[in-house]
Amino acid sequence: MYLKDGCSLLLKINKPLIPFLLNKKIPNPHTTAYLETSKTNLKEHEVVKKLRLESDISLAVSYFTFVSNSNAFRHTSATYRTMIQKLGNHGEVDGVQYLLQQMKLEGVVCTEELFIDVIQIFRNLALVDQALKMFYRMQDFDCKPTVKIYNHVLDCLLAENKFKMVNLIYSNMKKDGLEPNVFTYNVLLKSLCKNRRVDGALKLLGEMSKKGCSPDDVSYTTIVSCLCKDGKVKEARELADSFQPVLPVYNALISGYCQSRDFVEVFILLNEMLGRKIDPNVITYTMVINSLCDSGNVELSMAILGMMFCRGCYPNIQTFACLIKGFFSRGRIYEGYDVWKRMARKGIEPNTIAYNTLINGLCSNSSMVEAVSFLHQMESKGCNPNVTTYSTLIDGFAKKGDFIGASEMWNKMIRSGCQPNVVAYTCMVDALCRVGMLDQAHDLIGCMTRENCAPNTLTFNALLRGLCQCGRVDWAMEVFASMGKYSCLPNTTTFNELLDGLFRSNCLEEALNLFREMRKMGTEWNLVTYNTSIDGFCRLARFKEALLVFGRMLRTGSKPDSITFNILIHTFCQRGQVKGAIQLMYEMKARGLHPDTVSYTSIISGLCKWNGINDAVNLLEEMVSKSVLPNFATWDILVRSCTCEVDNLHLIQLVDYPQ
Repeated sequence: MYLKDGCSLLLKINKPLIPFLLNKKIPNPHTTAYLETSKTNLKEHEVVKKLRLESDISLAVSYFTFVSNSNAFRHTSATYRTMIQKLGNHGEVDGVQYLLQQMKLEGVVCTEELFIDVIQIFRNLALVDQALKMFYRMQDFDCKPTVKIYNHVLDCLLAENKFKMVNLIYSNMKKDGLEPNVFTYNVLLKSLCKNRRVDGALKLLGEMSKKGCSPDDVSYTTIVSCLCKDGKVKEARELADSFQPVLPVYNALISGYCQSRDFVEVFILLNEMLGRKIDPNVITYTMVINSLCDSGNVELSMAILGMMFCRGCYPNIQTFACLIKGFFSRGRIYEGYDVWKRMARKGIEPNTIAYNTLINGLCSNSSMVEAVSFLHQMESKGCNPNVTTYSTLIDGFAKKGDFIGASEMWNKMIRSGCQPNVVAYTCMVDALCRVGMLDQAHDLIGCMTRENCAPNTLTFNALLRGLCQCGRVDWAMEVFASMGKYSCLPNTTTFNELLDGLFRSNCLEEALNLFREMRKMGTEWNLVTYNTSIDGFCRLARFKEALLVFGRMLRTGSKPDSITFNILIHTFCQRGQVKGAIQLMYEMKARGLHPDTVSYTSIISGLCKWNGINDAVNLLEEMVSKSVLPNFATWDILVRSCTCEVDNLHLIQLVDYPQ
């Protein structure tokens, strides 16, 4: 729309409102007491105050318009800026742009601060391209950009990961003859670090110092954090030693060492902080507690909790959630409950995340009755369960084989108006597959697509697992072939499920084709792939191929586990190669693995079958001395062997001493 100079579609009462207000009911300014204005001249600060205090955007626009038409006041840069801020806060982008154009037509000065506000409005609405266009239009309003607005534009682009544009704007800034300040450099450092160009960030850090712009705490924290996230904690520590670290830097270092489970360095850093009179905060302690819990050291995490209290630092809900998760992951349910009760005693009201943590812990320990009771408690306290809550419960019931419980949770979720996501659907697909309802599971994936919830690889893996366990490998291969239609790429788990199903169904040729498919797609083998393949070849009496897979495993640096050795030990014994099985047991011990009941029972079976009972009894004694308890299968093999030997001896005696 073209506007002539001096005309205003916004400020004249007899003109229609601008498009962004067409759907708003505006009161008549002549009949509303709120809009009554005296004939005396208004002051700028009075208009600004009234606009800021008005929470109703429609009334604010009406007041802005009425004031202009009352001839009691001529709008200024300050009143325009206040109205633009208010419109921006309500997402009225068209109105913001309209008022800017109005300012230009009326000759009202547009300051750099105003454009910073507008850019911030666009940023908050995720309209980065609009923000950039507004920046380029500044000079049309006779406003020359300075370093300050360049910094805001750079930060806006960084927030949306527009790394190429960051470099372009920075180049324009230098062309305009503007020197970057520490804020500019910090934005560039963040850009480089987010783009995983930490070497470039370190180089830029040196450039800052050369140009007389000293790096600040933000500069160092940015690079230290990036190095730690990349696993380069040693380099991060060396960099931190070159300056006086502050709390965020220490937190970044502690986070890095927690990720690598290097708790010795974590405690060294904590002591160093205290020595420098830097108090760890709740973030510091919670990171350490979470990492200790994840590594199974729950007792030490409780000691850290005690340290927190001694230092006057009070845990938050995340701290308690970490402890609850730690106890439940170790199966220590009652202690997990105690932490929950302690949280309540401290007056911390549990939120959805805390309830989800507790419910997940209970489900993982098959305590479904208690998990459901906490769901009811959650609802009674006005804390609404979310899709994660329901997904956790569905999964818990599914793993316990309780399809009725899983379906009840699904129905409850739907009735509550909670829209299932891909995780909830996947859990329900798994629940259906576990009870052999394969058609319904397949139909549910079709339902997902109709509900605009695309299945992912995990969804298909759940279905493939169910199909293969039920011996429907033909159907599983059809589903595998259809994954591409849903833009789902198979992962290692997908192939593992199919390989297990094919080997169990004696489909050797199809399994070999699947290996070729894995190689073509560049899919990495993991421990499960190796164990499944070794076991599969052994099942099909292809022992040579099984040994070749084992050799590949060792060559690629993959570490065999007890399952790997037990598969091979069992096969060696079945083939009468008991000495080879015993050598494998020694190799197992050399690798730091402890032979278990399965290992010993396989060799005892081989000795009984091929070498006689005496060696088997000797191995049994060794087994017991190592505190490895024999099971029913172990005793059954020994008893049967002893019985056979007694029977054979009795037959010999009958031959030698006929009656």
